[in-house]
Amino acid sequence: MLKIRLTRLGAKKAPYYRIVVADSRAPREGRPVDTIGSYDATKSPAIVAVDEEKALAWMGKGAQVSDTVRSLFKQQGIMKKFAEARK
Repeated sequence: MLKIRLTRLGAKKAPYYRIVVADSRAPREGRPVDTIGSYDATKSPAIVAVDEEKALAWMGKGAQVSDTVRSLFKQQGIMKKFAEARK
């Protein structure tokens, strides 16, 4: 099963995340299938950059979204668009 989740990058105590599509059994830092965005929580306010088209396409193909990414997508309005597209 594919999951949309975060993978950690950056230095010690300065995390930077990429939003990736990866196999659920792969390790957190494993090779992703596709990179669809980035998330920088160290800035104030946090910077979230997501390619909405790719995210909606992967969710349409059945990729499951992790809890943290789901909350980021809700803030961006992507989950609402996905729910409307399914109806």
